[in-house]
Amino acid sequence: MNEIIFFTLFIGLVTVLLVLDLGVFHKKDHVIRFKEAAIWTGIWIGFALLFYVFILFKAELIHGVSGMEDLIKLNKLHGHGLNLDNVSFNEGLTMYRHAMSLEYITGYLIEKALSIDNIFVMIMIFMAFGVEKKYYHRVLFFGILGAIVLRFVFIFAASALIQQFHWILLLFGGILVFTGIKMFLNRNKRESIDSANHPLVKFLSKRKLSTSEFKGHDFFHKIDGRWLCTPLFIVLLIIEFSDVIFAFDSIPAIFSVTQDPFIVFFSNIFAILGLRSLFFMLESVMDKFYYLKVGLAVLLTFIGVKMILPFVFPDFHISTAASLFVILGILLVSILASILFPPKKKVAVTVSSEESKLKENQ
Repeated sequence: MNEIIFFTLFIGLVTVLLVLDLGVFHKKDHVIRFKEAAIWTGIWIGFALLFYVFILFKAELIHGVSGMEDLIKLNKLHGHGLNLDNVSFNEGLTMYRHAMSLEYITGYLIEKALSIDNIFVMIMIFMAFGVEKKYYHRVLFFGILGAIVLRFVFIFAASALIQQFHWILLLFGGILVFTGIKMFLNRNKRESIDSANHPLVKFLSKRKLSTSEFKGHDFFHKIDGRWLCTPLFIVLLIIEFSDVIFAFDSIPAIFSVTQDPFIVFFSNIFAILGLRSLFFMLESVMDKFYYLKVGLAVLLTFIGVKMILPFVFPDFHISTAASLFVILGILLVSILASILFPPKKKVAVTVSSEESKLKENQ
């Protein structure tokens, strides 16, 4: 019952934040510049850190912990790995709060880092369909709403399966290692989207359910008495689909540091709430972080290996604190390498046919 009340209050808080975001601060469509995006990124990170402080001091309110029995049960159920033998309730509670807050902030950082790769995809989708920049925020806002619902279903379903079949963590680890290696091998591959021949566009067009013309920021437009999808709504659907694909990597990654579905959900939601502002902040400088894809590939591989190791070596365990430092190190190295060692631009040298002939004669 305590969990339901807390979860309801959390969703209420998120709803208020989203209503204020679109209904007050971004009521009018406009192009969001770097400065505005940076301010909003700071605000969303601030909310995430405030929630971290709340967990650090009041983590017991999430599950309604009232005694040592509750702590022992939750420690075993969610795999916190706490040694609660011969400790008082207050000591155990302090250990529990510390573990929960560390798992939350590590999960948040993982989700935030991996969401950068999703930003690459979003930029590509917007450019392929020729969406005006002033409508980006509206599309991303409704994309967030859909993502919250999808994450809720995915996270709690995955948690239920893990509780029932622990070996699923091994499967998750294998998927992450495979994805990490694949991302590394394809790090220099330029992806593109053919908007005219996209399966969703062709599906809707063939059934005369869409129009090829944008109608301002509207997702639907009435033509000859029929409501048709505009290209903006198609872009929204494609972004939602890309988020589903992205979630198959990011959510299992967070389960590597905690098996508490509430912590996974909270860290996920705070990370994706700030995804829009991060998108606008990084939109114009994404090409500067040349080695970021390599860093994310290493990050996914590390997390996957972390999940697999306990099945191979039962006594070996990488702590959440150690994972946090490794993740921070990987991101820091990849960003610094991009700044300090940017790839050299190839200079194309063209020689005219006359010059070529002259050289041959000489």
